[in-house]
Amino acid sequence: MAPISALIGSTEDSARQILDAIESQFQLSDDALVRITDQFLKDFRLGLSEYNHPMAMIPTFVTGVPNGSETGTFLALDLGGTNLRVCEVQLKGNHQFTLRQQKYRVSEALKTGEATALFDYLADSVDAFLTEFPSSPNSAPPDPFATGSSALDLLDTSDSSPAVPLGLTFSFPVEQTALNRGKVLTWTKGFSAKNAIGHDVVQLLQDAFDRKHLHVRCVALVNDTVGALLSRAYTAGGCILGSIFGTGTNGAYVEKVENITKLGDSPARKHGGDMVVNTEWGAFNNTRTTLPTTPYDNKLDRESINPRLQAFEKFISGMYLGEITRNIILSLIDAAPYPILFNGRASALLNKHYGLDTAVMSEIEQAWENGRDQPSSNDKLVNGSHAISNASAAHPHPSLSTPTRHFTEVDKLSPEDRSRLERIRNIVIQRFALDAADVTLRDAAIVHWTSCLVANRAAKLSGCAIAAVLVQTEKAKLGGGFVPKDEKITIGVDV
Repeated sequence: MAPISALIGSTEDSARQILDAIESQFQLSDDALVRITDQFLKDFRLGLSEYNHPMAMIPTFVTGVPNGSETGTFLALDLGGTNLRVCEVQLKGNHQFTLRQQKYRVSEALKTGEATALFDYLADSVDAFLTEFPSSPNSAPPDPFATGSSALDLLDTSDSSPAVPLGLTFSFPVEQTALNRGKVLTWTKGFSAKNAIGHDVVQLLQDAFDRKHLHVRCVALVNDTVGALLSRAYTAGGCILGSIFGTGTNGAYVEKVENITKLGDSPARKHGGDMVVNTEWGAFNNTRTTLPTTPYDNKLDRESINPRLQAFEKFISGMYLGEITRNIILSLIDAAPYPILFNGRASALLNKHYGLDTAVMSEIEQAWENGRDQPSSNDKLVNGSHAISNASAAHPHPSLSTPTRHFTEVDKLSPEDRSRLERIRNIVIQRFALDAADVTLRDAAIVHWTSCLVANRAAKLSGCAIAAVLVQTEKAKLGGGFVPKDEKITIGVDV
C-alpha cells in the first residue's frame, strides 16, 4: 500500500494506492475502539480523583435529576457557540414544557475581544428579551451547599425592586465550587475573550447586569451538557447522560458522589448520593497518544487558535469536520505531478481556512441517499457505517467499493448511482465555487468518499465517549454487553 508520501510523484496508476493509503489512516478496528474507550475510563477516574487534568471531570453540585413532575416558570441564558439564547421555560408537571426564546448572534469580535464587552452584550440581550417578553419567573431554589446563606439571599437589591432569578448555561470549561460559582478554566469553540480565565463567570455576568442597572441575579450555573441531561430527564422521567455533538462536544453524567474523591471532606461529598459531573471530554487525550491522528488532523490543530488543546473535539465536532475534509481535498488537488482532483485546480473558498463548512458534508450525503431506500445488488458493506445528515451519526452504508471495482470507476456504476453522483457533482461545483469543466463524476465520487471517511471516524469516536459513560456507570461492560439487561438506559443528545 502506498504511503502518504506518494502524493509526491503521483501518477494516474498510483491514484488508487494513494486513496487507499489515506483511507487506511481513518479506519478504526474494534480493538482500537476498545482501547480508546478504555483510555476514556482511565482519564475519567483520574479526573474524579484529582484537579487540573485536561479531562476535568468537574463536579456541578447538581444533585438531583427531574422526573417530569416539576412545575414553574424559569429564565435562562445560554452561551454556547455561534449563538446566544435567552429563554423562558414553563414546566407543566406532566413531562411537558413550553419555551419562549430569542437568539442573538455572537460576533467574532465579541468572541475574541475583552470579556467585559462579551458579558455586557449578554446583559443587553437579557434586557432586550425581558423588554419584549415580560415575565414573572419563580424564585430560585436554595443552594444546598452554600455557606451561611441560600441562593435566595442573592436576590436582595439596594432598592425595592425584586431581582429576576436567572440560570446561566455556560458551554465552556469552568471549575465549579458551588451551584452559583465557577471559575473559567479555558475557552473553546473559537472563543478567546481576554481577562476571563481564572475569573468567576457568574460574577462576570452579575457585574454586567449591575453595570446595566438590571434587576437580574444569576443564581445557578450549569454546562450545556448538564442542561441536555436535565431537560431529557424531565421529558423521559430519567436520564444518565447529557451529550453535545454540535459545534463542539462534551458530556455530563450522573456519578456517585463517593467516586468523586477530589471533593475530599467537603459538605458536598459528606452529603452523599449522586452528583452530575461535567466531563469536558472535548479535551480527551490532548497528547494524542491514543486518538488516531493523521497529517490532516495535525495541520488542523497546528493552525487552530488553541493548538495541543481540545484534541477529541477536533476529531468529531461540527466546527472541525469540514476543515479536515478540506485538508484532504487540497492534498489531492496538490498531488504532483498528477493531480487527483479537479484537474489540480482549487478555488478561493477551498483555499480559505475553514472555507468548507461541515454542513456541506451533510448536503453531499443527503444527495447520495435521496431516494436510496435499499442497497443495489452490486453494493457491499465495507466500513459498516457512514455519515447521515448529522455528521456525528452513523448507520450501515452500501459503499461504492467492491473487491473488483474501485469507487472511482464510475462507468461501472448503475444509472441510479451515476445520477446520485451527478447531484453531488452539482453541489461540489456550487459549494466549492469551481468551474464545471474541472469537476467530473469521478471527482464527485472522491469528494463523497472523503466526506464519509471523516464523518465515519467521528461517529465511531463519538460512540467511544458514550460507551465509556455506560461502563463507568455500570450500565455496560467494556468490549460489549449491557448490565442489567432489563434496565432502560436514557441519554440526552443535543446536536
